[in-house]
Amino acid sequence: MRRHAALAAAVAAGVLSSAVSVVADDWPMWGGTLSRNMVSVETGLPTEWDLAAGTHVRWVAALGAMTSGNPVVAGGKVFVGTNNDHPRDPDVVEDKGVLMAFRESDGAFLWQMVHDKLSAGEANDWPFQGVCSSPSVDGHRLYYVSNRGEVVALDTDGFLDSENDGPFTDEVRDGLTDADVVWTYDMIGELGVFPHNMSSSAPAVSGDLVIVNTSNGQDEDGYVPSPEAPDLIALHKETGALVWRAAPVGDWILHGQWSSPAVAEIGGVVQVVIGQGDGWVRGFDATDGSTLWEFDTNPVEAEWPLTRNNVIATPVIWNDTVFIANGQDPESGEGDGRLHAIDATQRGDTSESGLVWRTEDIRRSLSTVAIDGGLLYIADFSGYLHCLDAATGEELWVYDTFSAVWGSPLVVDGKVYLGDEDGDVVVLRAGRELEKLAEPNLGSAVYGAPIAANGVLFINSISQLFALSEP
Repeated sequence: MRRHAALAAAVAAGVLSSAVSVVADDWPMWGGTLSRNMVSVETGLPTEWDLAAGTHVRWVAALGAMTSGNPVVAGGKVFVGTNNDHPRDPDVVEDKGVLMAFRESDGAFLWQMVHDKLSAGEANDWPFQGVCSSPSVDGHRLYYVSNRGEVVALDTDGFLDSENDGPFTDEVRDGLTDADVVWTYDMIGELGVFPHNMSSSAPAVSGDLVIVNTSNGQDEDGYVPSPEAPDLIALHKETGALVWRAAPVGDWILHGQWSSPAVAEIGGVVQVVIGQGDGWVRGFDATDGSTLWEFDTNPVEAEWPLTRNNVIATPVIWNDTVFIANGQDPESGEGDGRLHAIDATQRGDTSESGLVWRTEDIRRSLSTVAIDGGLLYIADFSGYLHCLDAATGEELWVYDTFSAVWGSPLVVDGKVYLGDEDGDVVVLRAGRELEKLAEPNLGSAVYGAPIAANGVLFINSISQLFALSEP
């Protein structure tokens, strides 16, 4: 109860000044900042647009045919992972994983990094999925996880600067529109990791570390081939050397692991928080990867796969509290979920003692929450966007998109933006009362989340990247 009261006081203060996670200017990583809160202080963004007429459309760039990650914006460039269904290089025409770079001002294609598919087949590099990781930019370096289970560091300029940054200098493709690889770390070769279907983690760059979820999981027969492989690792951002590996979930992985880590100082300790494949959320010491606390998001009596969920969503850290929902792979369909607010200052098994509040009035979810003005917004896979009181978990309103939602809401400019599988982007007024402002369409499914940077709203459908702004 004391923790609940403390959170209520913090939220009350936050109504006057937005949460510390808000960002302006660039959007260099998934969630904008390491706390992963999907909130921006940008203003003047369009409420609606007309693609055919070009109204409020600054530019549109072609991607592959499947884009499930999110763009990031930094240093005048936009970076996004996709597949190779619409090749930029006429000499590279097969199924590949691709990371593309565009000029922020006009959407001009700059360069790309191309990854071959794994020869192991569909089990850990699903066909035509491309690069699913949302990259993170730190200075002149860009970090992401490839479809091959590699953590990759690139120079943000590619070879356009006519320099080959090391330590890696043996690129196969080194033309002006190719990527300049700084280093790679092969999690499959070095750690024995076995990704289920796809490697997908938005790296957290904290201090000198690049921290990623390894995506270790089951094979197609439901077994965990590599129970001793780590689920979370930290690499040195300059060299790619392994700094630490967290204790593995092991045989308890229920399916796959696709959550991304959040990082924040909590109670004087820098913590890495992530949802894991056994349905637990854990906090790790960022210095050595030791486990600080763990929280089971399922009831004790839950049974996989009917009533027990794993955690795919990315946690949000706000006022020493972790907010996260559980769910399952979309191929498992709809089902009941849970959304939790967890006290991250406690230690050990905090499944009971660490609970600030919980709501079960939510379906399975893949989405990251957005917290602003004392309100929490979250979407579930069944297509419902929920608005709750961030202090108590009280539900204030629900909006039905009538379509599956894979992505996450963005709160910006007094509005909430959310894309769905029908390609619609609903725009609601942020606040305690439900008010729909518009619902324009992007022409094909939206599996990611809108982001805002430098006065522009960026949204990708599965095949196109849109930059939308007022005139």
